[in-house]
Amino acid sequence: MKTVLLQADNAVDLAMCGDWLKQGKLVAVPTETVYGLAADATNLDAVRAIFTAKGRPENHPLIVHVHDKKAINDWACKVSTAAYALAEAFWPGPLTLLLHKAPHVSPVVTGRLNTVGLRMPSHPVLLAVLQQQQLAVAAPSANLFKKLSPTSAEHVMAGMQGKISAVLDGGECQFGVESTIIDLTQIIPTIVRAGPISAAQIEAVLGRPVAQPRQHNVAVPGNVSAHYQPDKPLLCFSRAELLLHLPQQQQPIALLHYSETVGSAVVTKLKMPSLATAFARSLYQTLFAADKLPVTAIWCELPPDTDEWRAVNDRLSRASCNRS
Repeated sequence: MKTVLLQADNAVDLAMCGDWLKQGKLVAVPTETVYGLAADATNLDAVRAIFTAKGRPENHPLIVHVHDKKAINDWACKVSTAAYALAEAFWPGPLTLLLHKAPHVSPVVTGRLNTVGLRMPSHPVLLAVLQQQQLAVAAPSANLFKKLSPTSAEHVMAGMQGKISAVLDGGECQFGVESTIIDLTQIIPTIVRAGPISAAQIEAVLGRPVAQPRQHNVAVPGNVSAHYQPDKPLLCFSRAELLLHLPQQQQPIALLHYSETVGSAVVTKLKMPSLATAFARSLYQTLFAADKLPVTAIWCELPPDTDEWRAVNDRLSRASCNRS
């Protein structure tokens, strides 16, 4: 299969993207978080093709991206007032609501679970396609399973070329990490994947506390211990550990850092932003760049262990899992 690169600022390409999705083809599309591998969520053959293209287990649920807040009622049942309030506050945007699925929603989409993840993306290109076609798409990250999430069309082509019909190039993603997922099927709203929308922002809307456990058993996208991984091993260190180990390093490495570190002839330094939002936006992009360097490993300076950095630390933990 030849993967076609479509341009979001080309009206013909944009129409082709919508037409191909309607025909059951797979198209990687830009979102404000990361690029998603989109298929018409009502076309089960197309949805199954997502799992094949990514090498993703079929029991790993997908997020359905909708074109309108009212679509909650098309996909979910027993919807709480909290869900409507959060959709009103954060949609379109990087918040996924985990809800009870409507009876007609296929287990192919939900990973055989009785819940469904819904969000309305804010990327103007994707939202325009969804609204023009009156379409909902299942769209996990447009990468091979457990590999780095793509934040540019170039990243998608590097991993998915020949496996999907097209990539719609809408530029680099605004946030750079996947959406926040909040489980609203239990009494206490619970964040089950950290992302751009914080617990404090959600609590301000709901007027009550939300839970955010560091570990949980809720089956949601991204909830596997090893995920978001570059090809080269990624190792994470505190600044004190870096100052200790860098002078002893003899093999060439790439170093992602945001504070000052000691120099070394075998270390290629990649400076990261010191603000959490900017660090998140740069994370996957910089890891992609580091992966291309002639190094044996990638090291990363660990950010602070605070709520502000929760999403970044979650991604780094999974990206470095089982690496040594």
